[in-house]
Amino acid sequence: MLSNLRRVVLFFLSAVLLYSCASVPTVEHYPHPLDPLSEQEIDSATALLRAYSAFPAHGLFALVSLREPSKDEVLNFRSGVAFRREAFCVVIDRPANTTYEAVIDLNAHKVTSWKAIPNVQPPVLIQEYGLVDGLVRLDERWQAAMRKRGITDFGKIQIDGWATGNTTVAGYEGARLMRALSYYKDTATNFYGRPVEGLIAIVNMNTLRVVKVIDSETLPVPPPGQELDEARVGVLREPVKPLIHEQPEGASYTIHGNEIRWQNWQFRFAFHPREGLVLYTVGYKDGEKVRSVLYRASLSEMVVPYGDRDSMWSWRAAFDVGEYGIGRLSGSLEPHTDAPDNAQFFDAAFADDDGVPYVLEHAVGLYERDGGVLWKHAEMYTATNESRRARELVLYFITTVGNYDYGISYIFHQDGVLEVSAMLTGIMLPKGVSQTHADTTAHELATGHLVSSQVVAPNHQHFLNFRLDLDVDGTKNSVVEIDTWAQPGGTAENPDRNAFVMDETVFKGEREARRTISMERSRKWKVIDPNSRTALGYNPGYMLIAGENSVPYFMPEHQARKRAGFVDNHVWATKFHPGEMYAAGDYPNQSPGGDGLPKWTADNESIENSDIVLWYTLGITHVPRPEEWPVMPVHAAGFKLVPAGFFTRNPALDVGK
Repeated sequence: MLSNLRRVVLFFLSAVLLYSCASVPTVEHYPHPLDPLSEQEIDSATALLRAYSAFPAHGLFALVSLREPSKDEVLNFRSGVAFRREAFCVVIDRPANTTYEAVIDLNAHKVTSWKAIPNVQPPVLIQEYGLVDGLVRLDERWQAAMRKRGITDFGKIQIDGWATGNTTVAGYEGARLMRALSYYKDTATNFYGRPVEGLIAIVNMNTLRVVKVIDSETLPVPPPGQELDEARVGVLREPVKPLIHEQPEGASYTIHGNEIRWQNWQFRFAFHPREGLVLYTVGYKDGEKVRSVLYRASLSEMVVPYGDRDSMWSWRAAFDVGEYGIGRLSGSLEPHTDAPDNAQFFDAAFADDDGVPYVLEHAVGLYERDGGVLWKHAEMYTATNESRRARELVLYFITTVGNYDYGISYIFHQDGVLEVSAMLTGIMLPKGVSQTHADTTAHELATGHLVSSQVVAPNHQHFLNFRLDLDVDGTKNSVVEIDTWAQPGGTAENPDRNAFVMDETVFKGEREARRTISMERSRKWKVIDPNSRTALGYNPGYMLIAGENSVPYFMPEHQARKRAGFVDNHVWATKFHPGEMYAAGDYPNQSPGGDGLPKWTADNESIENSDIVLWYTLGITHVPRPEEWPVMPVHAAGFKLVPAGFFTRNPALDVGK
């Protein structure tokens, strides 16, 4: 009796501790090499490093994350067997303007690697936003510029810190710099709607001094009325009637630590302070065998270049992953608004700038949703119908980088499709102008759109690069490009002028695999296992099908374009190297450019029948609209990884009614 009671109590406690507001079956967690660092491991790693003899007195932690073991170690891991456990740290000694990388062996409790990385700048630290704010407010030049604009109550100003790009200030070459923009906040929720235009301060973060204040044309601060909170938006429409998301029998997935299993899919996930949500070891159960599809996937980099010609704007191009870290800037998902009622949530552990661990609650969301019709055929001759309703599994997170909010979702479909969706919302970065009405002939409005009186949203683009380490039925893969074209009409190949063909080209080397989308050719890319064939004779493969995309409009000579070489192509393929993780390189902050994909592919390594990584650049050209002000309705874009010859028939044929 006591034993049964104990089991009941333990079961109840495990359910309470589950990060969820849904009824979700779970199984016991066994440690795995790809588990993210726990609070205790972060605390141990940073304590060991702070006690290390070479650790600088003013050292701060720009990054603390799992140092992932090798792919071979992970793929050969067996539950219950001891495994390597290491932490990777990036440390900055700001007064000395020096960056270090360290590796800590968590099993042996010692620092195994410590090295200085010359001429690089880590991402902006969380504390640096506050430091910039305080330093700029006390600067007499900035105060004078405010008074010139009729602003004397500096407490009503919001200062927004930005990475400076690779722009230098004479006499401060190589220094760690930040820019400061100013907004008239007063009591507003949306301070972005009232920019103090024509004023930028540049701060030397090594010496904690404002080294330059740029004060150009003085423009009036846009009027109040840019609010988006419910209390001040005005009369609200009649609310919709309740829509209930319920799973009375619980969710259809199971959780084993950080592994999820659902409808033949099984995969792992983690949350990284730089990349945000990361997928690992994605496989699909085909019969009695789980076949590998993808080893690791994440958002590798994102750049947002602005198209305004004004010198106060032309430098703006935020590298949201490499300069700021979308993981650490993520927020807690709010139940019932950021997520449906049946969502489950997972926390994430981070280290702050001092290396102290903390937990972000509800960092990741997981839920099932209706997916519309999965497949259907109604037979007209017998009046019978075979139709199936689809279910989808969504794993996602949302991050806020200044004015913009981004959500990245990985959506698993029952037919073997893995969809990646990017959500863009938040507040467009505004520019203060004198115009109150749109005039398309006005010089000031040529590179932007008036979205409110005296507020222009400059034209801009978003480029998101996803690193996709596909392992289709193993690590030996090849990349195939598929082009569709019509054969010349009136020939033996196309006598009736209706024939079109699909050519498949296998890439030999990395430079050949630098590719762009072609609407004319309906271009697609496929990663195949060239060493096996299905019963139908195909090499098993997964195809990348692009959605919305764009070409870059900021020119190759622009300083941000030099740092964002990954935008030159929509698709890249590289030979797998564990250190090649970020499309713009490890340290894009103040980088002169040339790092990342352009550098890695210059040697043209062979990628045929090899362990390869596919990189996809998703481009969105944002044409601002008044309907997107003062807050944007969600704009979604993405792509799909679709089985192509991977199965011998529709893998969702076994889904019942």
